[in-house]
Amino acid sequence: MAHDGQDMTLNKNPILADLLALTASALPAVDALVTLAKGAVRTVVEDGGRVSGKLIEEHQTAAHGLAWLATYAQSLQQMQNWAERLQADGKFGEVEQLIHQIAFGEYLWQIYGGIPMSQGEIMRLQDIGLSQDDMREMMQPAVMTLTQNGNTQAARMRLVTLMEEQSANITVGASGLDEELEMIREQFRRFSIERVEPDAHDWHLKDELIPLEIIDEMAEMGVFGLTIPEEYGGFGLSKASMCVVSEELSRGYIGVGSLGTRSEIAAELILCGGTEEQKQQWLPGLASAEILPTAVFTEPNTGSDLGSLRTRAVKKGDDWEVTGNKTWITHATRTHVMTMLARTDPDTTDYRGLSMFLAEKTPGTEDDPFPTPGMTGGEIEVLGYRGMKEYELAFDGFAIKGENLLGGETGKGFKQLMQTFESARIQTAARAVGVAQSALDVGMQYAQDRKQFGKSLINFPRVAGKLAMMAVEIMVARQLTYFSAHEKDNDRRCDLEAGMAKLLGARIAWACADNALQIHGGNGFALEYKVSRILCDARILNIFEGAAEIQAQVIARRLLD
Repeated sequence: MAHDGQDMTLNKNPILADLLALTASALPAVDALVTLAKGAVRTVVEDGGRVSGKLIEEHQTAAHGLAWLATYAQSLQQMQNWAERLQADGKFGEVEQLIHQIAFGEYLWQIYGGIPMSQGEIMRLQDIGLSQDDMREMMQPAVMTLTQNGNTQAARMRLVTLMEEQSANITVGASGLDEELEMIREQFRRFSIERVEPDAHDWHLKDELIPLEIIDEMAEMGVFGLTIPEEYGGFGLSKASMCVVSEELSRGYIGVGSLGTRSEIAAELILCGGTEEQKQQWLPGLASAEILPTAVFTEPNTGSDLGSLRTRAVKKGDDWEVTGNKTWITHATRTHVMTMLARTDPDTTDYRGLSMFLAEKTPGTEDDPFPTPGMTGGEIEVLGYRGMKEYELAFDGFAIKGENLLGGETGKGFKQLMQTFESARIQTAARAVGVAQSALDVGMQYAQDRKQFGKSLINFPRVAGKLAMMAVEIMVARQLTYFSAHEKDNDRRCDLEAGMAKLLGARIAWACADNALQIHGGNGFALEYKVSRILCDARILNIFEGAAEIQAQVIARRLLD
């Protein structure tokens, strides 16, 4: 029968037969490629049988390309694990199958043809040192089937149809988490809808601090003591629960989702590096939000090079005096304590002379933001991420009690800080998932409501395709983040996995925000639309808690060690 040019493949079931077996069969080819890539990169970055930091920098494209390739491999593995768990539980429905299939179809193609490290940087396998023969070896039958038929227009259109039908669901597709964690998600989603989303855009436009009553309500809900052990006044819940809470709060507004990050970092520092007395003194107050903390690490002209910090702490009797400058300090005015990194050994120029302090301060007011003697500051105006504000701080004879040297030992500051990176990056990855989900929320709603040429935007394949890929990549980032949290909860080293989750999650959040704005068209460029804020908020995720380039460098080094 004539079909007047219509692509009849759109009417077929887009889900591939034996999908889970097919995707499982594709993974060994990817793992083999990663192994080859490690070998190829190692040949150019080793000197005398040891990995050279200097050579890694000289061959950054190859090294960072390896990091991205390994991140993709881990992402696909975690998607497979997620899908198999759902299948075993009888929850691997049509939505989940489509997400899984599209993810594999798209990421396998990107591995073969080019992984976007950023908008203008595409990592191709030859950049790592792989040959055409190596690339062809990847194209095993399962990979060829998935690349050819996995991410099709028909699959994307069907997924979006189901997304519309199931719009009441909190997430697109089952998360794979247990019932308790999903109950937590529901609780914080309601809070975001009722208490955050109605006002978040106004806070952003007016560049206002998040109201204290919101912080008080979050404290009552246990946000700040979520992962602090019960014996210190917290709830003793898992890092996975922290991911869910951060995700849903950031979905409402990244500033609200990030309030918990301050307490998470401070509590982790004290739990890992503090004395028992310090734990007893500080953790209950952090858990209840009676004590609001801020992290004071970064200095002008140092950025990610924390080992070169110059702010100095000098012993004065039993106490310390601090002199120096810090920058990009979040929520600096209303907080009670600063986790401060300073140089206590003047004869050093690297990380070995750094110490960590729990530096007490008096919370400021609008009229007097920095009332503590020896401390001044000024606001840094920013594009987004506004709810807590950013500051430059100057210290001149700022006093710190001797008892507030973390762990009671000097020279341990950098090591203590490093112990927090896993949790901080997992938390940042969760925030990225939340921001990405927020972009999908507003993009989907606008695509349904906006009519052009007699139909809703969502009915146009390229608009629907954008929405489908948002949903797919959000699930990829989510599963990678949950895996990192699971490893942390089981006391396994996970700096590699946490770094991967943060690296990919940040890129996905930006892509989702950018695509959501594109769906809005000209209206997306208007400040009155929420998507303009979401775009600005998403942009920071590729920078803080380790810029994407630094993150890739760290991942590469871990892979090669």
